[in-house]
Amino acid sequence: MNISQEIANFQPTIGLILGSGLGFFADDRIDIAGRVAYSGIDGFPVSTVPGHAGQFVYGQLDGKRVLCMQGRFHYYEGYTMAQLTLPIRLMHRVGVKTLIVTNAAGGINRNFTPGDFMLLSDHINFLGTNPLIGDRSEDGVRFPDMSSVYDPQLRAQLRAWADAKNFGLKEGVYLAATGPSFETPAEIRAFAALGADAVGMSTVPEAIVARKLGMRVLGVSCITNAAAGISKCALTHEEVAETAERVRSQFADLLTAAVSLC
Repeated sequence: MNISQEIANFQPTIGLILGSGLGFFADDRIDIAGRVAYSGIDGFPVSTVPGHAGQFVYGQLDGKRVLCMQGRFHYYEGYTMAQLTLPIRLMHRVGVKTLIVTNAAGGINRNFTPGDFMLLSDHINFLGTNPLIGDRSEDGVRFPDMSSVYDPQLRAQLRAWADAKNFGLKEGVYLAATGPSFETPAEIRAFAALGADAVGMSTVPEAIVARKLGMRVLGVSCITNAAAGISKCALTHEEVAETAERVRSQFADLLTAAVSLC
Protein backbone atom coordinates (compact mmCIF):
# COMPACT_ATOMS: atom_id res chain seq x y z
CA MET A 1 0.00 0.00 0.00
CA ASN A 2 1.38 3.41 -1.00
CA ILE A 3 0.90 5.87 1.81
CA SER A 4 0.15 9.49 0.93
CA GLN A 5 3.31 11.39 1.79
CA GLU A 6 1.16 14.45 2.39
CA ILE A 7 -0.56 12.71 5.32
CA ALA A 8 2.65 11.13 6.60
CA ASN A 9 4.40 14.49 6.74
CA PHE A 10 1.63 15.87 8.97
CA GLN A 11 2.43 13.20 11.61
CA PRO A 12 -1.07 12.71 13.10
CA THR A 13 -1.41 10.89 16.43
CA ILE A 14 -5.21 10.56 16.67
CA GLY A 15 -7.46 8.97 14.05
CA LEU A 16 -11.18 9.67 13.72
CA ILE A 17 -13.77 7.71 11.75
CA LEU A 18 -17.00 9.61 11.16
CA GLY A 19 -20.08 7.46 10.62
CA SER A 20 -23.24 7.98 8.56
CA GLY A 21 -24.49 11.54 8.77
CA LEU A 22 -21.62 12.56 11.09
CA GLY A 23 -19.12 13.82 8.53
CA PHE A 24 -19.93 17.45 9.34
CA PHE A 25 -17.64 17.25 12.39
CA ALA A 26 -14.50 17.59 10.29
CA ASP A 27 -15.63 20.90 8.81
CA ASP A 28 -17.24 22.21 12.00
CA ARG A 29 -14.46 21.60 14.52
CA ILE A 30 -11.12 20.75 12.89
CA ASP A 31 -8.64 23.47 11.93
CA ILE A 32 -8.08 21.83 8.57
CA ALA A 33 -4.58 21.64 7.13
CA GLY A 34 -5.43 19.49 4.13
CA ARG A 35 -7.66 16.93 2.45
CA VAL A 36 -6.83 13.78 0.52
CA ALA A 37 -9.53 12.00 -1.50
CA TYR A 38 -9.57 8.24 -1.10
CA SER A 39 -9.53 8.02 -4.89
CA GLY A 40 -6.10 9.66 -4.82
CA ILE A 41 -4.53 6.89 -2.68
CA ASP A 42 -3.28 3.83 -4.53
CA GLY A 43 -5.30 0.70 -3.79
CA PHE A 44 -8.05 2.47 -1.83
CA PRO A 45 -11.74 1.77 -2.41
CA VAL A 46 -14.22 4.65 -2.61
CA SER A 47 -17.28 5.45 -0.49
CA THR A 48 -20.58 4.63 -2.21
CA VAL A 49 -23.05 5.57 0.54
CA PRO A 50 -24.84 8.94 0.86
CA GLY A 51 -23.44 10.95 3.76
CA HIS A 52 -19.88 9.61 3.30
CA ALA A 53 -17.71 12.24 1.59
CA GLY A 54 -14.89 9.84 0.77
CA GLN A 55 -11.80 11.70 1.92
CA PHE A 56 -9.23 12.07 4.66
CA VAL A 57 -9.20 15.43 6.42
CA TYR A 58 -6.24 16.29 8.62
CA GLY A 59 -5.57 19.20 10.92
CA GLN A 60 -5.50 20.43 14.50
CA LEU A 61 -8.18 19.96 17.13
CA ASP A 62 -7.59 21.16 20.69
CA GLY A 63 -3.85 21.14 20.03
CA LYS A 64 -3.88 17.53 18.79
CA ARG A 65 -2.88 16.40 15.30
CA VAL A 66 -5.83 14.44 13.95
CA LEU A 67 -6.44 12.42 10.81
CA CYS A 68 -10.15 12.12 10.10
CA MET A 69 -11.99 9.74 7.81
CA GLN A 70 -14.88 11.76 6.40
CA GLY A 71 -16.76 8.69 5.25
CA ARG A 72 -15.93 5.00 5.71
CA PHE A 73 -16.29 1.75 3.82
CA HIS A 74 -18.72 -1.04 4.66
CA TYR A 75 -18.79 -4.78 4.09
CA TYR A 76 -22.19 -4.46 2.39
CA GLU A 77 -20.68 -2.27 -0.32
CA GLY A 78 -19.00 -5.39 -1.66
CA TYR A 79 -15.52 -4.68 -0.33
CA THR A 80 -13.40 -7.33 1.31
CA MET A 81 -12.46 -7.04 4.96
CA ALA A 82 -8.89 -6.28 3.87
CA GLN A 83 -10.09 -3.40 1.70
CA LEU A 84 -12.38 -1.79 4.25
CA THR A 85 -9.69 -1.84 6.94
CA LEU A 86 -6.97 -0.33 4.72
CA PRO A 87 -7.48 3.10 6.34
CA ILE A 88 -6.63 1.69 9.78
CA ARG A 89 -3.39 0.24 8.49
CA LEU A 90 -2.56 3.55 6.84
CA MET A 91 -3.28 5.40 10.09
CA HIS A 92 -0.96 3.06 11.97
CA ARG A 93 1.84 3.54 9.45
CA VAL A 94 1.70 7.34 9.66
CA GLY A 95 1.89 7.29 13.45
CA VAL A 96 -1.69 7.27 14.77
CA LYS A 97 -1.74 5.83 18.30
CA THR A 98 -5.40 6.30 19.24
CA LEU A 99 -8.48 5.59 17.11
CA ILE A 100 -11.85 7.19 17.86
CA VAL A 101 -14.54 5.44 15.85
CA THR A 102 -18.12 6.65 15.53
CA ASN A 103 -21.20 5.21 13.90
CA ALA A 104 -24.92 5.62 13.47
CA ALA A 105 -26.75 2.76 15.18
CA GLY A 106 -30.21 1.44 15.87
CA GLY A 107 -31.22 1.30 19.51
CA ILE A 108 -32.02 -2.15 20.88
CA ASN A 109 -31.94 -1.15 24.54
CA ARG A 110 -35.43 0.18 25.27
CA ASN A 111 -33.97 2.87 27.51
CA PHE A 112 -32.37 4.45 24.44
CA THR A 113 -34.12 7.04 22.28
CA PRO A 114 -33.09 8.49 18.90
CA GLY A 115 -30.57 11.26 19.51
CA ASP A 116 -28.85 9.50 22.41
CA PHE A 117 -25.13 8.71 22.34
CA MET A 118 -23.74 5.37 23.46
CA LEU A 119 -20.17 4.82 24.61
CA LEU A 120 -19.10 1.39 23.40
CA SER A 121 -18.16 -0.90 26.28
CA ASP A 122 -17.77 -3.94 24.03
CA HIS A 123 -18.94 -5.36 20.73
CA ILE A 124 -20.37 -8.51 19.15
CA ASN A 125 -19.02 -9.48 15.73
CA PHE A 126 -22.05 -10.81 13.81
CA LEU A 127 -20.49 -10.22 10.37
CA GLY A 128 -19.68 -13.88 9.80
CA THR A 129 -16.00 -13.18 9.20
CA ASN A 130 -12.97 -11.48 10.73
CA PRO A 131 -10.68 -8.87 9.14
CA LEU A 132 -7.60 -10.75 10.37
CA ILE A 133 -8.33 -13.91 8.36
CA GLY A 134 -5.46 -14.39 5.92
CA ASP A 135 -3.47 -11.52 7.45
CA ARG A 136 0.21 -12.53 7.37
CA SER A 137 1.66 -9.07 7.90
CA GLU A 138 4.36 -8.65 10.50
CA ASP A 139 2.61 -5.60 12.01
CA GLY A 140 1.08 -6.34 15.40
CA VAL A 141 0.33 -9.74 16.89
CA ARG A 142 -1.24 -12.73 15.11
CA PHE A 143 -3.75 -13.52 17.87
CA PRO A 144 -4.71 -10.19 19.49
CA ASP A 145 -6.47 -10.17 22.85
CA MET A 146 -9.99 -8.71 22.68
CA SER A 147 -10.73 -8.56 26.43
CA SER A 148 -10.79 -4.75 26.36
CA VAL A 149 -11.23 -3.61 22.79
CA TYR A 150 -12.46 -0.17 23.88
CA ASP A 151 -9.88 1.42 26.14
CA PRO A 152 -11.11 1.41 29.78
CA GLN A 153 -9.16 4.53 30.74
CA LEU A 154 -10.42 6.60 27.81
CA ARG A 155 -13.97 5.41 28.48
CA ALA A 156 -13.74 6.39 32.14
CA GLN A 157 -12.36 9.82 31.27
CA LEU A 158 -15.08 10.53 28.70
CA ARG A 159 -17.78 9.31 31.09
CA ALA A 160 -16.41 11.63 33.80
CA TRP A 161 -16.54 14.54 31.35
CA ALA A 162 -20.12 13.65 30.39
CA ASP A 163 -21.19 13.38 34.04
CA ALA A 164 -19.62 16.75 34.86
CA LYS A 165 -21.46 18.34 31.92
CA ASN A 166 -24.72 16.48 32.65
CA PHE A 167 -24.45 15.18 29.10
CA GLY A 168 -26.44 11.97 29.60
CA LEU A 169 -24.02 9.64 27.82
CA LYS A 170 -25.27 6.05 27.62
CA GLU A 171 -23.00 2.99 27.54
CA GLY A 172 -23.48 -0.45 26.05
CA VAL A 173 -22.61 -3.24 23.65
CA TYR A 174 -22.60 -2.68 19.88
CA LEU A 175 -23.45 -5.52 17.49
CA ALA A 176 -22.25 -5.38 13.88
CA ALA A 177 -24.45 -7.01 11.23
CA THR A 178 -23.68 -7.08 7.53
CA GLY A 179 -26.58 -5.05 6.13
CA PRO A 180 -27.49 -3.42 3.86
CA SER A 181 -31.02 -4.48 4.77
CA PHE A 182 -32.16 -3.35 8.19
CA GLU A 183 -32.72 -6.13 10.71
CA THR A 184 -36.01 -7.95 11.24
CA PRO A 185 -37.87 -7.75 14.57
CA ALA A 186 -36.97 -11.40 15.22
CA GLU A 187 -33.29 -10.65 14.66
CA ILE A 188 -33.46 -7.70 17.04
CA ARG A 189 -35.02 -9.91 19.74
CA ALA A 190 -32.19 -12.41 19.19
CA PHE A 191 -29.55 -9.67 19.39
CA ALA A 192 -31.08 -8.38 22.61
CA ALA A 193 -30.86 -11.89 24.06
CA LEU A 194 -27.17 -11.93 23.12
CA GLY A 195 -26.62 -8.77 25.15
CA ALA A 196 -26.54 -6.12 22.40
CA ASP A 197 -27.71 -2.59 23.18
CA ALA A 198 -27.35 -1.19 19.67
CA VAL A 199 -26.89 -2.54 16.16
CA GLY A 200 -25.09 -1.18 13.12
CA MET A 201 -23.17 -2.17 10.00
CA SER A 202 -19.62 -1.02 10.72
CA THR A 203 -16.99 -0.30 13.40
CA VAL A 204 -16.10 -3.84 14.48
CA PRO A 205 -13.63 -4.61 11.65
CA GLU A 206 -11.80 -1.32 12.19
CA ALA A 207 -11.66 -1.84 15.95
CA ILE A 208 -10.28 -5.38 15.59
CA VAL A 209 -7.50 -4.30 13.24
CA ALA A 210 -6.67 -1.28 15.41
CA ARG A 211 -6.25 -3.52 18.44
CA LYS A 212 -4.08 -5.94 16.49
CA LEU A 213 -1.81 -3.00 15.68
CA GLY A 214 -1.65 -1.88 19.31
CA MET A 215 -3.80 1.24 18.93
CA ARG A 216 -6.04 2.48 21.74
CA VAL A 217 -9.68 2.51 20.65
CA LEU A 218 -12.64 4.58 21.78
CA GLY A 219 -16.08 4.03 20.24
CA VAL A 220 -19.24 6.17 20.23
CA SER A 221 -22.60 5.38 18.60
CA CYS A 222 -25.18 7.97 17.72
CA ILE A 223 -28.53 6.22 18.26
CA THR A 224 -30.32 7.49 15.16
CA ASN A 225 -33.39 5.24 15.29
CA ALA A 226 -35.09 2.56 17.33
CA ALA A 227 -34.44 -0.91 15.91
CA ALA A 228 -37.04 -2.98 14.08
CA GLY A 229 -39.87 -4.19 16.29
CA ILE A 230 -39.17 -1.34 18.71
CA SER A 231 -39.69 1.46 16.21
CA LYS A 232 -43.30 1.96 15.15
CA CYS A 233 -42.17 3.25 11.74
CA ALA A 234 -40.42 1.74 8.75
CA LEU A 235 -36.65 2.18 8.98
CA THR A 236 -34.93 4.40 6.41
CA HIS A 237 -31.45 5.80 5.78
CA GLU A 238 -33.06 9.25 5.65
CA GLU A 239 -34.12 8.93 9.29
CA VAL A 240 -30.51 8.17 10.20
CA ALA A 241 -29.31 11.34 8.47
CA GLU A 242 -32.08 13.48 9.96
CA THR A 243 -31.34 12.40 13.53
CA ALA A 244 -27.59 12.90 13.07
CA GLU A 245 -28.27 16.43 11.82
CA ARG A 246 -30.53 17.19 14.78
CA VAL A 247 -27.86 16.33 17.34
CA ARG A 248 -24.83 17.63 15.47
CA SER A 249 -23.84 20.21 18.09
CA GLN A 250 -24.02 17.68 20.95
CA PHE A 251 -22.06 15.15 18.92
CA ALA A 252 -19.40 17.73 18.09
CA ASP A 253 -19.01 18.65 21.77
CA LEU A 254 -18.70 14.99 22.77
CA LEU A 255 -16.15 14.13 20.09
CA THR A 256 -14.11 17.27 20.78
CA ALA A 257 -13.96 16.25 24.43
CA ALA A 258 -12.88 12.74 23.44
CA VAL A 259 -10.00 14.11 21.37
CA SER A 260 -8.91 16.42 24.17
CA LEU A 261 -8.67 13.45 26.56
CA CYS A 262 -6.39 11.41 24.28
